[in-house]
Amino acid sequence: MLKKEFNKRRDLRFKKFSRKNYAIFSSLGRAVSIGVLAVSTLTYAKADSISTRPDLPSDSVTISVAADLDEVVVTGSRAPLTQSQAAKIVGVITREDIHRAAVTTLNDVLKLTTGVDVRQRGGYGVQTDISIDGGTFDQITILLNGVNISNPQTGHNATDFPVDISDIERIEVLEGASSRLFGSSAFSGAINIVTRKDAGNQVQATLRGGSYGTVGGSGRVGLTNRQQTVFGSLSGGYDRSDGYSRSSDGRLNSGFEKIHFYHEGGWEVPHLYLYWQAGTAIQHYGANTFYSPKFDNQYEGTEHDIVSLKATVKDLPAGIEIEPLIYYNRFLDHYQLIKGMAGAAAGENYHDLDVYGAAANAFVPWVAGKTSVGFDLRKENILSTAYGRPLPEADQKPISGTDRAYDHKAFRTNTSIFLEHNFIYKGFTLSAGVLANRNSALDNDFHFYPGIDLGFRPDNRWKVFASWNKAMRMPTFTDLYADNAVQVGDVNLRPEHNSSFNVGARFRNNGIETVVKAFYSHGTDMIDWVYESAEAIRYHALNIGELNNAGVSVEASVDFYQLIGGDPFVTNARVGYAYINQSHSTTQPIYRSLYALEYLRHKVTLGVDHRIVDKLSASWAMRWQQRMNGFHPYTKIDCKLTWNDRIFDLYLQADNITNHPYYDIGGVLQPGLWVMAGATLHLNL
Repeated sequence: MLKKEFNKRRDLRFKKFSRKNYAIFSSLGRAVSIGVLAVSTLTYAKADSISTRPDLPSDSVTISVAADLDEVVVTGSRAPLTQSQAAKIVGVITREDIHRAAVTTLNDVLKLTTGVDVRQRGGYGVQTDISIDGGTFDQITILLNGVNISNPQTGHNATDFPVDISDIERIEVLEGASSRLFGSSAFSGAINIVTRKDAGNQVQATLRGGSYGTVGGSGRVGLTNRQQTVFGSLSGGYDRSDGYSRSSDGRLNSGFEKIHFYHEGGWEVPHLYLYWQAGTAIQHYGANTFYSPKFDNQYEGTEHDIVSLKATVKDLPAGIEIEPLIYYNRFLDHYQLIKGMAGAAAGENYHDLDVYGAAANAFVPWVAGKTSVGFDLRKENILSTAYGRPLPEADQKPISGTDRAYDHKAFRTNTSIFLEHNFIYKGFTLSAGVLANRNSALDNDFHFYPGIDLGFRPDNRWKVFASWNKAMRMPTFTDLYADNAVQVGDVNLRPEHNSSFNVGARFRNNGIETVVKAFYSHGTDMIDWVYESAEAIRYHALNIGELNNAGVSVEASVDFYQLIGGDPFVTNARVGYAYINQSHSTTQPIYRSLYALEYLRHKVTLGVDHRIVDKLSASWAMRWQQRMNGFHPYTKIDCKLTWNDRIFDLYLQADNITNHPYYDIGGVLQPGLWVMAGATLHLNL
């Protein structure tokens, strides 16, 4: 599922070609040669993964040989480096991976990756905590096309993605502290979602439905002019469900409603490229026992809006390239401790969070490598009925549709300055850099977080790497200010600090790929929500002392098309295993931890794809995991049957085939067997 792509570059030989603006000649950006060899179908024409698998829909042209390209630029450094050049191994989940997998949401996709921990509170990706290498959900950065869309109020809402699966080209997963690349919030890793840039005019529409009254649909239009200097896409979707959860009072209104809208576009002329995106994601759902088992009819509604504009100025003197960026995120959150009960006394809260950002990155290539320098200025302002300092009555802001007002406010400014140099010589890459960070809510002094990555490629099959990076994370607004029936924050919390060490190796040859990694992270002043005694009735946000995570992981995959050729029954197989051991020391007693100490000790993933008949294929996924701190291990098996035709796909998907009851977090029971069916129409215009 998660591909570590550093592949030998090979020529493409074509049997047929077209002058159309969506032809692969226009989209590859490299020389090709014309040939007359035997052909098979190319699934998705893209830079990071080109294959000849007939079990996927044909939406491009025909080619003679499978070719994996390593010329795609990934998020492993501040300067643009390709997969083959980057010192780090950046995990890549491709569009064809997503297409064939037994998944419905982005959260489901990430569950199948070995080093990522996905803790789900509701079905269909309603609310999900995502963490990497034993960290917590507040310790990673989420990016959309390189733009930070993380929520500084709480990581619980970080997965309110404004995009549909059909919008995604690939997902890049970067494990380990990454502050010198993405800023202080990239404490234990980062996830970058890269959307499609269509080479041509395309239309796609999907309808789906299934268990628990779940119905939905989405549509997408992608347009490109003949010269391919302007492109754009527009997508939208809606899903709803009656919900699956039960309590002693019978079925509660714990269903959900999700709406998303997304638009992106670009314009390119010589020396200048403009790219913009805008999106919104709106969710309403019964939160059941999400935050406390004592309240089994909670409710939450959230909205995430994003707008960004980025430019790339190329071919400046000395080869300098500059990328300025401005962005805006808005997060709305409406929470009720008991659904339908309004007012602060009943546990109802409203939050309105605005995040404004301006950033720039510049790099220059020279004889000693590539040097980059950049900055990010980010302002975070929250109006709330609970979070922040009390406002005078004259400064309070009415909340639309209610008789209440935002009567609390908090704000902070985060300034990040980046410096990095990449030295590349033959198969060796050295990447070293530092983040200088200042936060107005801390002490207004600059603090420095360095890092260094080493990569060595003795030949086209092997890659070994090692890295050391430091990071810092500011407490979220929830950590600082929450005060309700089930939790209380602490305005005196100190920032978390972390030193992360990663080593590993990757082998890839003739359809076989294996990646072995090990890591160690030393964290100080770590933040968690805890019971301080057996008599405690509210979780308290505390700096719980030192927390050390050490782990290893092994991933292996076999592409039988490349390995044995022909038309094999099993087309792809994958296996992964991750192990983490944690040690914790503190000077104060902790009776129970809610997040930081509930790490995954073991995680095993298995996946097999095979054909059934001509256009019918199946994808199986199994996940076994054992979580510490009182959770029982469980096994979950999913399957997806797909019928792929030239212009449409049909699928039947079963999630949790064995109907096994299990818990990912707290006392929130996860769905049993969940069956979905759908149809997708895709046309090239």
